[in-house]
Amino acid sequence: MAQNKKAQEEPQVETQNNSFEDFIKKYQNIIFWTVIGILLIVFGIMAYQKWILNPAKEEARSQTFVAEQQFRNGNYEQALNGDGNNLGFLQVIDQYGKKAGEAVYFYAGICQYELGNYAEAASLFKKYNGKDDILKARALCCTGDAYANLGDNNAALSWYKKAAAAGENAYRAGYLFKAGQMYETLGNEAEALKCYKEIETRYPQSMEAYDIAKYISRIENK
Repeated sequence: MAQNKKAQEEPQVETQNNSFEDFIKKYQNIIFWTVIGILLIVFGIMAYQKWILNPAKEEARSQTFVAEQQFRNGNYEQALNGDGNNLGFLQVIDQYGKKAGEAVYFYAGICQYELGNYAEAASLFKKYNGKDDILKARALCCTGDAYANLGDNNAALSWYKKAAAAGENAYRAGYLFKAGQMYETLGNEAEALKCYKEIETRYPQSMEAYDIAKYISRIENK
């Protein structure tokens, strides 16, 4: 009985194999050129990254070296606009964009902020999209600072809240404090109190917690 079953299965397997071989023969040209096309795309991407994209990134980063030195020395005008011999952050952004790295937008934003150009600073901070969580939260907070200096308190509060919500880091208490201060400016003391109490309970070792009790007490005793 088992031998009969085996004999019945063998033709079926052979038929399946023949069907597969027929399919390969029928479409071999299409399959061949499809594989060639995929390989060309893969090798094209690899070649672009190796011979065009990576060298462009290296060149862009080398162009920011002097601007970063000027930035560290507090020479924000030269860092932003160049010194006549070397590019500033704005020229680097104009010529290379994100190839120079995400941090170039943050540096340029700080320069604009320090020079009192708050609208330009906010625009640059918004363009920062780096993977560093601490710097990302810092950029959100700086955007809030720029709007605060522009007198747009609602926008400033929104960005401070985004900075505080960006994740746990050593500066979160500071973002909560700024949000609390802005809530008070806007007359929302209940939400300000929540921010201050969160600092008190979750970040007792932070600088902001040092005298946070007086802010809490001032609101609660009204």
